[in-house]
Amino acid sequence: MGTNDRNEEIQNLKNLAKKDKNAHQRQVYDAVRLHLEGRPGKEIAEIFNITYRTVRNYINSYDEKGIDGLILAKPPGRETKLTEEQEKKLYDCISTKIPKEVGFEPFVNWSAPLAVAWVSREFGVIFSERGMRDVFYRMNLSYTRPTYTLKKADPSKQASFATEFEGVKKS
Repeated sequence: MGTNDRNEEIQNLKNLAKKDKNAHQRQVYDAVRLHLEGRPGKEIAEIFNITYRTVRNYINSYDEKGIDGLILAKPPGRETKLTEEQEKKLYDCISTKIPKEVGFEPFVNWSAPLAVAWVSREFGVIFSERGMRDVFYRMNLSYTRPTYTLKKADPSKQASFATEFEGVKKS
């Protein structure tokens, strides 16, 4: 690798580290950059408080695959509590029925607590309210409170109240 190529690669790693929001990913870029600048592996390990072996792994990945070899894989995370089929049934229920239709008598709007109760009853799976809101988010369901409008409201009475109310606010 020529001097210009090395300087270009160092600058590229600096730019990637500046743009990335993941602190661990920035550390990987910076460690390899320091290696390209000529710092010894043990010194790099001390700077980032990581093992020398980790630094060697970063450098080996870079040597084998270039910058693409430095990109960290997204951790898999926890498995979902509901299967795809169960999530589809939940989505269909929430999007096509009101709670009253599925046995939650006085309610006409879905909420996280009602969905928790429905899922518990239907599938035997327990969720917290926050966990159910996460399921809503994953299924692209918005979580909003209903707003009410008065159908029989008299527009002229509303207008007179609004002007009267403005007078009260000013005094």
